[in-house]
Amino acid sequence: MLAATETEAAHGAAEHAEETFDAGAHILGHVLDSNSYHIPWTNDGHFDWPQFPKILGIDFSITNHVVAMWIVFALLLLGFTSAVRAARKGKSTVLRGMLEVLVSFIRDDVARKAIGPGADRFVGYLLTTFFFIVCCNLLGLIPGMATATGNIAVTMGLAVAAFLVVQYCGIREYGVVKHFKNLVPHGLPFWLVPIMFALELLTTLIRPFALCIRLFANMMAGHVALLAMITLIFLVPQFWYAAIPGAIGFALFVYLLEILVAFLQAYIFTMLTAQFIGMSLNPSH
Repeated sequence: MLAATETEAAHGAAEHAEETFDAGAHILGHVLDSNSYHIPWTNDGHFDWPQFPKILGIDFSITNHVVAMWIVFALLLLGFTSAVRAARKGKSTVLRGMLEVLVSFIRDDVARKAIGPGADRFVGYLLTTFFFIVCCNLLGLIPGMATATGNIAVTMGLAVAAFLVVQYCGIREYGVVKHFKNLVPHGLPFWLVPIMFALELLTTLIRPFALCIRLFANMMAGHVALLAMITLIFLVPQFWYAAIPGAIGFALFVYLLEILVAFLQAYIFTMLTAQFIGMSLNPSH
């Protein structure tokens, strides 16, 4: 009789928790962009970012993801400025050492291997892409911060920039006509050329879309999984205290995995961009 009463009370508490705590809204509120910033560790504490009228149908209002990108820009500017000053003075600092390792890796193992001769002129762009993505990814793991790379508009902007750079490289090297002729391998029967050109052109247009979706989906999925594990703590009935350590442990595992994914996704995006630039400059026939 007592056990039945305790079970009913537990179920009642669980139903009350479900009514007062909307897990879906909680997760989406932390993942999606917003014009209002929720102050961490408060119930209703928030403030609204300044809003501006649309210009030619484009909304230039400030959002959480815009502020996150501003923070990343400031951090990169301060970090590289500090590293450059240390290098000029001959000082060895931890920040300088970390940045030199990453810069050398992108230059030697990504740009030069994927692009070949003349790769150094693209290192600046590839470094900008890599550090921007990795800092946006890591910033989103800090409580109260937003993940700009979890916004498909941001990843689409990065993908479009990569697409334009790739096309510019090929057109500058070969001219407009020859650049698009290079899409089709030489020696094909004439009747097969239009089909191959259409397929290769479609592939060229799909590449930036794949870059965009890959980065967006991985960052979005990782944060949703992390928040879902933490949210389970507030959804389990009171007699399931044994499940709480497991939820916390798995959330910690996902958090550490997200740190790895933050660097991995930045590397993949940069590496594929370098590969596409190399293919544009060195077409295989």
